[in-house]
Amino acid sequence: MTGGEFESLVAVVTGGGSGIGARTAEVLAGRGCTVVVLDVRPDPDSPHESIVCDVSSTASVEAAVAQVVERHGRLDVVVNNAGIGATGDVSANDDAEWLRVLDLNVVGMVRVSRAALPHLRRSPAAAIVNTSSIAATAGLPQRALYTASKGAVSALTRAMAADHLREGIRVNCVNPGTADTPWVQRLLAGADDPAAERRALEARQPHGRLVSPDEVAQAVAYLASPLNGSTTGVELAVDGGMQALRLRPT
Repeated sequence: MTGGEFESLVAVVTGGGSGIGARTAEVLAGRGCTVVVLDVRPDPDSPHESIVCDVSSTASVEAAVAQVVERHGRLDVVVNNAGIGATGDVSANDDAEWLRVLDLNVVGMVRVSRAALPHLRRSPAAAIVNTSSIAATAGLPQRALYTASKGAVSALTRAMAADHLREGIRVNCVNPGTADTPWVQRLLAGADDPAAERRALEARQPHGRLVSPDEVAQAVAYLASPLNGSTTGVELAVDGGMQALRLRPT
C-alpha cells in the first residue's frame, strides 16, 4: 500500500504487536510507510515485518535497529510505544517494581531513540513520537507509578525536541485518555464488577466512551508525518476532552 506522504520512509514501532502499536503500524503502512514492528512478543499473524526486541535491553535494541537499517538502508520514523501498566498508590509497589516500570516505560524509549539517532540524522523527514498518557497531565487515582513514568515521558519529549530540532529531528508525544486496549481489558476483567468499572471509565471522559486505538494511531501519524514539519515539542491529547474540558453534569 503506497502513495501516501510516508512513501519511501521507514518506521519502527515498538510495542507494535497489539493495541495502539499494532494499529499505528497499520495506519503508517496505509500511508505508504515501510513499517517494522519491534516487540518482545510479535504477533505471528501481523502483516508487517517484525523483529523480536526487548526495550529493557540495550543489546536487544541496538541489534534490532541495526537489523532494520541493514534490511532497508534507512530509518526515518521512530514510534516509542512499548510500555507496561501499574496500579496502586505510591506505597503499592516495591522498589523493584518501580525500577522495572520506569526502566521499560522511560529508559526503554531512551535506548531506542539513542540507537536510532545516527540514522535519523541522515533522514530528510526524521521524527520521533513517544506514547505518553493523560496520566502525565491529570492526577488519576491508583496510578502513582504509571503516572510517574508517563510524566517523565512527557518531560523527556520536550527535552529531546529541544536537543534535536537543529539536527532536523522532530520529537513529539501523544497523550491518550483511557483507551480500549488489551491492558485496560485486563484491568476490567479483574474488577469486582467489570461492567460498572467500564461505565465509570467511560463517564470520566467528557465524550462518554473509551478512546479507540485507531484514534491514537491517527494522532501518531499526524505527529510523524513529513507534512507537519513545524510541529515539534508537542503533547497531543487524544482523551475525549478529559484534560481540557469541564462540562456541567447532565
